[in-house]
Amino acid sequence: MNKEEVFLNIISKTLGDSSFLGDDCAYLKEYNLAVSSDTLVEDVHFRLKPNVGAISPYSLGKKALLVNISDILAAGAKPEYLTVSLSGNLNTDFIEEFYKGINDTCEKHNLKVIGGDLTGGEKISISITIFGNTKNRTVSSRAAAKEGYVVLLAGEHGSSAVGLSILNTAGCDTFLTKETFKNDFIKAHIEPELYPKISEIISTKAKHPYAMMDTSDGLYDAMKKISLASNVGFNVDYDKIPKKCVTLNDDTIVPDFNTVLFGGEDYGLLICVHNEDFKIFGAEIKSLGAVEMGTVTKTQEKAQENKILINNKEINKDLRFEHFE
Repeated sequence: MNKEEVFLNIISKTLGDSSFLGDDCAYLKEYNLAVSSDTLVEDVHFRLKPNVGAISPYSLGKKALLVNISDILAAGAKPEYLTVSLSGNLNTDFIEEFYKGINDTCEKHNLKVIGGDLTGGEKISISITIFGNTKNRTVSSRAAAKEGYVVLLAGEHGSSAVGLSILNTAGCDTFLTKETFKNDFIKAHIEPELYPKISEIISTKAKHPYAMMDTSDGLYDAMKKISLASNVGFNVDYDKIPKKCVTLNDDTIVPDFNTVLFGGEDYGLLICVHNEDFKIFGAEIKSLGAVEMGTVTKTQEKAQENKILINNKEINKDLRFEHFE
């Protein structure tokens, strides 16, 4: 259990009512509302200073909002409104460019900024709260996966981590054999692709409870969290995981196995649906980029925890990102 999970357990035990906690979004059924908050911190999640690995304020505005939209989509809700809070050593140029990125993303996804906060500080911190409409939709739950469910995945995995590596590598112009692939990886990190139509189809057409999570903290992390919440395991075919494989100048291939599973910040959708629902909309979501890659498995007798199997082999090392290191 990593430090973030330890902290979350303490919070859950300390609160008088923690019934709304557990998923990435809080679901307020009586209001047809899903709510999610996320925070990005300078030098933890992004760099702004003019050196290797820096992101522009405009791109930061876009990404900060996209990663929040991703949580709402993973809940099966329709994102509609948001608040933005900024703290740190802010200036007029940063504010203008950052909000241009926010605005362009709002226009693309039909969102509206309805408020926020500004305050000073040493390093820039971005907190966004986003509100999604769940009317006429069935929301997802990490605890809804069952034995025999079909496992699908939308989005290339490992690409964002490779993009970050390129940005952090001096002389990155020669990092990859082909310039187009290098730019594709960088874009995957700075401007992740989202899957609103897949989310809409599943949440409006599913007849059975389903589990869906974004893979912001890595594909393995999403499988692990659903596994623990649903008391199930996974059996996944590695070759079916969507990924871009490129040979570097030194003949190594990126992303490698660990990067695909643990790289993080890909913001794809891990989807676990009943076989009957898969027959209804499986072809439709596959046409939009979802890939069938495995099945949800039953708890093994006398096992201390459910196993996540890749090509029938258990993952023995947990290399997930630690937010508090």
